Amino acid sequence: MTNAPILLEMRSITKEFPGVKALSDVNLVVKAGEIHAICGENGAGKSTLMKVLSGVYPYGTYAGDIIYQGEVVRYSDIRQSERAGIVIIHQELALIPDMSITENIFLGNEPRKRGAIDWTAAQRQALDLMARVGLTEDPDTLIKDIGVGKQQLVEIAKAFAKDVKLLILDEPTAALNEADSQHLLDLLRGFRERGITSIMISHKLNEIEAISDSITILRDGKTVETLDVKGDGVDEDRIVRGMVGRELSSRFPDHTPNIGEVFFEVRNWNVRHPISAERQVCKNESFTVRRGEIVGFAGLMGAGRTELAMSVFGRSYGAFESGQIFKDGKEIKLKSVADAIHHGLAYVSEDRKAIGLNLLDDIKTSTVAAKLSKITHHGVLDEAEEYQAAESYRKELRTKAPTVHEGVSKLSGGNQQKVVLAKWMFTDPDLLILDEPTRGIDVGAKYEIYGIIQRLAEQGKGVIVISSELPELIGLCDRIYTVFEGQITGELSREQANPETLMKQMTSTKKMQIR
Repeated sequence: MTNAPILLEMRSITKEFPGVKALSDVNLVVKAGEIHAICGENGAGKSTLMKVLSGVYPYGTYAGDIIYQGEVVRYSDIRQSERAGIVIIHQELALIPDMSITENIFLGNEPRKRGAIDWTAAQRQALDLMARVGLTEDPDTLIKDIGVGKQQLVEIAKAFAKDVKLLILDEPTAALNEADSQHLLDLLRGFRERGITSIMISHKLNEIEAISDSITILRDGKTVETLDVKGDGVDEDRIVRGMVGRELSSRFPDHTPNIGEVFFEVRNWNVRHPISAERQVCKNESFTVRRGEIVGFAGLMGAGRTELAMSVFGRSYGAFESGQIFKDGKEIKLKSVADAIHHGLAYVSEDRKAIGLNLLDDIKTSTVAAKLSKITHHGVLDEAEEYQAAESYRKELRTKAPTVHEGVSKLSGGNQQKVVLAKWMFTDPDLLILDEPTRGIDVGAKYEIYGIIQRLAEQGKGVIVISSELPELIGLCDRIYTVFEGQITGELSREQANPETLMKQMTSTKKMQIR
C-alpha cells in the first residue's frame, strides 16, 4: 500500500458540542484499496470523526477540510456522501426487523420501472449482492429471523447497492461470535483485493493487528499517530501504548482471590423458549458460586448463556419448567425480578442501551432506579440521599461526567457501563451477574471494569461473568463453565482453562469436570 494513491484526507478537523471539544485538529490519510483502522479509547472521537466524514455532521458544523478523490468535498447530509460512494455502517444496525432482506437492502433506493418499484429486479439484484457477501438466505426472509452476523452482511450488501468505494464499519464484530467475526474479516480482505477501501473502528486489537494495513490512533479528540502495520512491526502492546499513552504491563489488575464456601447453587434447571414451547433453551443445568469467587460462562453465540442467566434472575426469560435455586443452603423461589433483587441478585444486561439504561434519564436517576425503596421514607423519595448515592458511585467508579445531572445518553460506552454497574451495586447484591460487561469498551475502560469486578469479589460477593472473549474469561475468572446448546458441558479451573480447551467444550456435549 506504500505507493497507492491517497483516496481520502481529512485535515485539521475540529468539532465542538456545547461545553465539549470532541475533535481538535484531527488529521487522517487513507490510501486507496487499504484497510485502515481507527483506534482509541471510548470518547476519543472515532465515531464523531466518521460522522463528520459521512455528512451526519454536515459541512458548517465543523472546522477543517475533507479531500476525497482529490477534491475538497462539503457534504450537507449522508445522502450526498453515499452518492459519492462513502457508506457508513454504524454499530447499531439500521435495519427494519419486520421487513425482508430485499426490502432492507433497497430501502430508499428501490429499482423502478415506469414509476413503480420493480420487485422482480430488486430480488434479482438482492441475490447478486447477497452472493458477493456470502449470504445464502432466501431474500424474502425477515430481518428479525436471521442472526446478528447475517444482519451485518445485509448492511454490507446494502452498501454495495449504493456502489460503495469507501466502506466505514463502526465496531463491526462487537456483537458477533468468533465464526461470524472471522467471516466478516475474510470478506474485508476480499474487498481489499477488489480495490475497495475500508475504514474499521474496533476495540478488538487482535483483529486490528491481523487485518489492517494502517492504524490511526486518536486520544482525547486528537491524532496521536498513524502506524504502518507491517513496516512499523505493530503488535497489540504497541497499539495499547498509543491509545492510553502508557504501557499496560497487564490487561488485568493484580488480584489474589479469597474464595469462601458455596453460597449460591442452581440445580437441574430447565427452561423452554418463550414462543417455541417445543424448544428447550436450558437443559438440566446445574452450577455453583462461592463467596469471593468470579465464575465465568463461555459459549458461542446462541449457546444459551444469557437465557440461563435471565431465567435464574427472576424468570425474566422463557417458560420455567423445573429446577431449584439455593442460597446459603436454603431453597429460594425467584418468580419475579423483584424476588431476585429482594434475595440479593443483580443482573447487568448485555445490551446496556436497550435494557440496562433509560437513555432519557440522568446519572442520578439511573443509579438508584433498581432499588428506590432504599432511599424512600414514608412514601417520599429523599432527593438528598439520591444525589449522595449517585455522587458516591460516580467518584468510586471514576465515571467521567461533570455532574450526576449529566444525561447517560451523552456518556461514552465505558462510562455508561459504569452507571449500569453503579445501579446494581446500589442494590447491595450478594450475587452480581454480568452479561458481556466490556462489550464495545476500550482497553483502558476494560481495565477499570475488571478492577471493579475484582473489588466486588474481595468484598465477599459472588460474581458471574458471561463473555464471548475467551482471553477475558481466562484472565479474570477463578472458574469457568462452558455452555453448548443449552447444556453446561464443562467446568474448568483458572489453571486448566486455555482457548483450545474452552473451545472444545463450547462445541461439544461431552462433559469435562475439574480434576
